[in-house]
Amino acid sequence: MSAPLENLHEAVSVIDAAWVDADQGLGRSELLSVNAAIGSARRALDALQARVAAGIAHESRPELGAESLAKQAGFRIPAALIAATTGVSTGDAGRLVKVGEAVAPRADLVGDRMPPKYPGVDSALSEGMLGAAASAVIVELLDRVRVGRDADEVADVEARLVERAVGLSLDDVRRLVKRAEMLLEEDRLEAREEERRAARSLTYFEKDGNFHLYLVTPVEEGAPIRAALDGYVTAQFQARKDEEGAGAGAGAGGADEDRRTVAMMRADGLMLFCEHVLDCGASVPVAGATVIVRIGLDDLEAGTGHGTIDGIDQPVSVAAVRRMAASGGVIPCVLDGSGEILDWGRERRLFTPAQKLALAERDGGCARCGLPPGMTKAHHLAWWKRDAGPTDLSNGVLLCESCHHRIHDNGWDIRIDDPPGTSVGTTTTRRGTGVNIHARVWFIPPAHVDPARTPQLGGRARYDIAA
Repeated sequence: MSAPLENLHEAVSVIDAAWVDADQGLGRSELLSVNAAIGSARRALDALQARVAAGIAHESRPELGAESLAKQAGFRIPAALIAATTGVSTGDAGRLVKVGEAVAPRADLVGDRMPPKYPGVDSALSEGMLGAAASAVIVELLDRVRVGRDADEVADVEARLVERAVGLSLDDVRRLVKRAEMLLEEDRLEAREEERRAARSLTYFEKDGNFHLYLVTPVEEGAPIRAALDGYVTAQFQARKDEEGAGAGAGAGGADEDRRTVAMMRADGLMLFCEHVLDCGASVPVAGATVIVRIGLDDLEAGTGHGTIDGIDQPVSVAAVRRMAASGGVIPCVLDGSGEILDWGRERRLFTPAQKLALAERDGGCARCGLPPGMTKAHHLAWWKRDAGPTDLSNGVLLCESCHHRIHDNGWDIRIDDPPGTSVGTTTTRRGTGVNIHARVWFIPPAHVDPARTPQLGGRARYDIAA
């Protein structure tokens, strides 16, 4: 029996055993177990379906004409046949075909068998480590960059992507792939920025009593817009929280209660910003509206490499970094340069802005869920009051408010380890030495979630192929 079938049978047996008493309701441990089994079953089905999709595509190739399997079944293309029978979009079905073809056995011109196009993806898919969607994202990148590149280089990227993608959400796999593409095509980064800049546009029109805006602009130019609007939204939520706290004793609700969604707040913020520009008479509360662009000192001096903007996945060229550094409201953060002392021990309770900048370089935002740095706070691992924990970078982690409460309320632990070969210890940092940006943040679940308490990788390293 093949590995996908074995995984499928094993997963179904777990689900079947748990479902015997499903009418009485599933307990928490059963819910977690069944959820994991469903995930395993889905990945096993993905592996089987990708191979079937590739077979359907092969039997529907254009040269078969009227003998095409898809056409005989009443469909123009194989993706339409697969989409109709599985309920996915035609685009998703097409990606499934690409995955199946990328992992299918091949033959050379004389008929001898060859390994699959991407053996690493094939192995991870067959063993149930990756699903079809994540595999498709990796395959699409490899197909884009393989032309004109050394086969060993492509194979190395494939192996690193597959290794890092296991256990990630699809969103994080996309971030991982974006960083891999950045490393592979760094020399084309500035040219692509110029192409995007040439395509920038802002259109607007009126319809049904509403004013519609559609903006397309490069990420480095959109960063201040996002930072300002996110800052306004943060301030509105803080004001809502303060009002709820002040009115806790008088009862909740009321006609004046702020029920706006995030999208509504962004619209209100943009309107207020424009009013402010017109007459400087509007008071616009903004929290944490700062754009931080980061780059290595060596890259900045040499004019090579790339930079990153906090809260934005797309990397930017050195030229874009220099342009942004000349703009107002942008903090250029040059790594490895001399700066203020970043460790304060027990001399102060709150982390300084400089410390938060350093933590953001390591964690990339909320170390658990990935929200941008502007929506996080620096928290002590060993609590300041209970554990006499120092306000040092080795004792700090960036978390959003929601993840902070979930971690502490539900019994999770956090560990920070420096990778092998680094000079900074795993849990201590000398005062003034800064933070090891290559350190890894691990979230350790409580026993009732995972009896083995297997650490889960967090922070930037979760989706950064270079970490």
